[in-house]
Amino acid sequence: MGNHRRAIKQADESLKHKVQLWAARIGVEPKRVQIQRMTTKWASCSTSGRICLSKDLLGQSSAFREVVIVHELLHLRVPNHGRLFKSLMNAYLSEWEESSGNDPLPAMERAATAYRRACEADPLYQTPHNGIA
Repeated sequence: MGNHRRAIKQADESLKHKVQLWAARIGVEPKRVQIQRMTTKWASCSTSGRICLSKDLLGQSSAFREVVIVHELLHLRVPNHGRLFKSLMNAYLSEWEESSGNDPLPAMERAATAYRRACEADPLYQTPHNGIA
């Protein structure tokens, strides 16, 4: 296996490991975690418990990846983006909507804002579903 393929495989495994760590913390068990090419979303969660993550996440900040991972894993508990979902996001990633110090948008908030905007651009975001955003 070439160095490039090995590096991609290691990055994929590292991302999957991060999903498993968060899944244990949240208390959910995804049936399958896969990393694939996705052209319109960062990630998705199926009703059968499959989490799909975009390969493009590998090029994003770790803060952004965490927001996406937690977002999708929470859909295994809450199938929509209502108050309970947002409360759980705040419980697990309290920094995702906070600002502190002189920087009005710390890294986690910038990541969350970017992800929230991407979700809101999806017409299904406001519709009860199981992690399509």
